[in-house]
Amino acid sequence: MRRPAFLAAIRAGVLTVSRLVRRRQALQLRTHIALLFALLLAVVMSVSIGVAGSGLSLFARQAAERDMVANARVFDRIIANRADQLRESASVVARDFGFREAFATGDRATLGSALASLGDRTGAPLAAIVGLDGSITAGPGAPPLDGAALLPALDGGRASGVIALNGHLALGVAAPIEMPDLVGWLVLAQPLDKQDLQSLSRLSAIPMAVDVQDARRLAPALRAQAPGQVAIAPGRDGDDLVRLSDLPSLQQGVLPRLVLRSSLDKAMESYTGVRSILIAIAVVGTLLGIWLALHLAAGITRPLTTLADAARRIARGERAKVAAEGDREVVALARSFNAMVDAIDERERRIIHTALHDGLTGMPNRSFFLEKLERALLRQTDDSRTLVAFVDLDDFKTINDTMGHPMGDALLQFVAQELTDLYPDAMVARFGGDEFGVLVSGLGREADCTAIAATLHAALNRDCRIDGRSVPLSASFGIAIGPADGADSDTLLKNADLALYRAKADGKGAYHFFEAALDEAASRRRQLELDMRETLRTGGFELHFQPLFSLAQQRIKGFEALMRWNHPVRGPVSPAEFIPLAEETGMIVPLGEWALMEACHQAASWPQAVSVAVNISPRQFASPALGQAVVRALAASGLPPARLELEITESIFIGNVERTVAMLHSLRALGVRVALDDFGTGYSSLSYLRSFPFDKLKIDQSFVRDLGRDASAQAIVRAIATLAGALGMETLAEGVEIQTHADVLRAEGCDMIQGYLISRPVPADAVPGLLGEVTALRA
Repeated sequence: MRRPAFLAAIRAGVLTVSRLVRRRQALQLRTHIALLFALLLAVVMSVSIGVAGSGLSLFARQAAERDMVANARVFDRIIANRADQLRESASVVARDFGFREAFATGDRATLGSALASLGDRTGAPLAAIVGLDGSITAGPGAPPLDGAALLPALDGGRASGVIALNGHLALGVAAPIEMPDLVGWLVLAQPLDKQDLQSLSRLSAIPMAVDVQDARRLAPALRAQAPGQVAIAPGRDGDDLVRLSDLPSLQQGVLPRLVLRSSLDKAMESYTGVRSILIAIAVVGTLLGIWLALHLAAGITRPLTTLADAARRIARGERAKVAAEGDREVVALARSFNAMVDAIDERERRIIHTALHDGLTGMPNRSFFLEKLERALLRQTDDSRTLVAFVDLDDFKTINDTMGHPMGDALLQFVAQELTDLYPDAMVARFGGDEFGVLVSGLGREADCTAIAATLHAALNRDCRIDGRSVPLSASFGIAIGPADGADSDTLLKNADLALYRAKADGKGAYHFFEAALDEAASRRRQLELDMRETLRTGGFELHFQPLFSLAQQRIKGFEALMRWNHPVRGPVSPAEFIPLAEETGMIVPLGEWALMEACHQAASWPQAVSVAVNISPRQFASPALGQAVVRALAASGLPPARLELEITESIFIGNVERTVAMLHSLRALGVRVALDDFGTGYSSLSYLRSFPFDKLKIDQSFVRDLGRDASAQAIVRAIATLAGALGMETLAEGVEIQTHADVLRAEGCDMIQGYLISRPVPADAVPGLLGEVTALRA
């Protein structure tokens, strides 16, 4: 009795701790949201104040710049007005008859008195006459003046400007003295005093210092500043805004500048109140935002906690939903969460179905098949066997190419339905492409597996109707039965695949049960493939050459290059064994390129009238690099293109005929000859002859062997020779072993023969000797 109470107490304690943990987490979340919101608001306020402050600073600077520009214009106007007044006074004196008479007679006393009187009236400390030679005639007590420095401006017609006077800058004006020709200038100079400059600064809306200085006496930083621009320069109480303006100069060597200065800090004083108001608004807004954040966080965390609990339950694999109650936003959030839960469940169902089923047929796929196979093998015994069949449709690519992919898809769906109907209780899957798998488990000892295979063969090898069209259905399959053929899935699948490979090798519409010998053959084939790759890398292949004999000229016109492989362990390997393997694995392309290069190299040392023929496999012909390989071989060996002959078979025309014909024409353009090998053994040969004019037709040895025994064979040879002659092509008969066959071929119009009657294939070093022997026989 105590134990249940103790357990109940433990559960209650756990629940209490769990609630406390969740409450603490909710409080932390609420605090986190409030702090985050407050921090975000503070950042926004700070950025806003910063932007506003920058705007105020920019506005204040632009206002100061506008005042500087306005003050500069006012100063220019003041100088112009003062210059007009001085120039008017000087002009009156310069035009006075008595003044001009005194100047003409050289009466210095009268001139000095007139100049002193003019200086007193105008308040100009300098009143002087500048002669045309730069000489100076001044009144008593006048400061010195460099007349020669004034001549360039005076000669240029300038009437006013700034000059240097006693180390200070002054406003100078000049009035011409004419009698009636120009004899000099009457010059007045009045200093630019501080009082005028200070009165100018009082006109500005902001405190501003005004000064006129020579450009050469400015500080280096100001000296580099362009006139008319406003820059920041260090001042007495901080940074100043400084603007320079050009002033007109009347004296050579004087570069006057109007310098306007305004303190940045004083320019911003009028906006201090605005900044304070902005800061106060930011503080109040931040505090109000914090209060609002706390209120919002409290309303958010409650539904979020509920949602978090539901999410944790979903993560544990449970199905959890939340109650749609509370505020409108919370209800909408709860409904969205529940909809998400339903969508996740539906998506998981779809994902699982998609991951385990084929999209086209709806059948289980390879992954689902393997999963079922693993489960079946767990229950497998000698009295409960497992049958696995690998099914592959024959010539499915041809159906796609000739009838279209929609018809190919319909055929796959038809096969899938046939297999499902045939084995409703078995596992039937599509592995991809045109491959299917059948898994039949629980087969007893007495089960007839041969009957199962026969039933499957009959269902998959017949004519069927799809969309009203008759489609030939042919399939090959291999069967492995466990546990005899494999106790695990990998072994059983591998053995079924080996059986399928053997069935495909037997021909279309065949099936084969797994045998131990198949595994051994596959191992040998795999080892042979590895040896081929190593031999191709190390250069263990060689070429033998069989002569092509001309019946009309009674000489060897060329040789056919035949590949040979002398295995270091197995000895000579038949080309009938390694060439198909090279074609299947793709090694035929580099192997064919090597043969082409080697054949051209050997033929280059033969007599000019002897050519070489090289076989081009269908896979090598389909390679886009074939043309480049031919060019490289001819260039490297120096062999003329006319001495190279490429032999192809009719199988290259299966597929894209237009591309094949285009490739043949490109090879012909290189100057090489093209021969059609095994002519008469394929189909549609005459249509190929219409598509491309071959240089030579090679009559298959199957017709040659029947000469003398079968009249039809001789008739076919005659027909081929006649057709070739009409089309301007040579004919060559293969497999000629006896003289009788050679005589018949000569009589029927065949041009050339090839076979053991002339010679077996010989190594490259035996070709010169063979050429000599045949020449001796002719003699």
